[in-house]
Amino acid sequence: MDRILVKDRYFKSFISEEEIARRVAEIGAQMSADFQGRQPLLLVVLNGSFVFAADLARRMTTPFTISFIRVRSYDGMSSTGELKEVIGLSEDIEGRPVIIIEDIIDSGFTMDNLLKTLRRKNPSDLRVCTLLAKPENVKGDFSIDYCGFNIPNDFIVGYGLDYDGYGRGLASIYVVDPEAEPVG
Repeated sequence: MDRILVKDRYFKSFISEEEIARRVAEIGAQMSADFQGRQPLLLVVLNGSFVFAADLARRMTTPFTISFIRVRSYDGMSSTGELKEVIGLSEDIEGRPVIIIEDIIDSGFTMDNLLKTLRRKNPSDLRVCTLLAKPENVKGDFSIDYCGFNIPNDFIVGYGLDYDGYGRGLASIYVVDPEAEPVG
């Protein structure tokens, strides 16, 4: 599909299912090589990362454990400027290698603050893996260890990413079509 309707906006094809699968396999192989002989905890940031994390986990050849977290940095409709809560982290990560799995790093605010929070728990190794990054937007004192694709500052949907809750199940990634008017 070259162009699709999600909710009330048209989106056009951006990254194909095949490109995603190839890149996820490469990242899985690299992470497996980097953590050979160790058992990292894959710490998946919900909601958008669930598809990427599932495919990535199937590509890992080294043993790992997996856990899911949600982060909150908003009160109502506005950001508080600090990470308010990490929801779901029940594992003790002291002395363990941890790989944070994220769907997209946009401003980097959430990741920067999540890393600061997790470092206080003394993991032996703490790395960042994201499917997508917007390098022109990313701020913060951290590096991305594993990145699927660097993308421009466009609104995207699919492969776990949503538009008001819609479009997560799309196998490819689509970008908003700036030439198409919203529907309705």
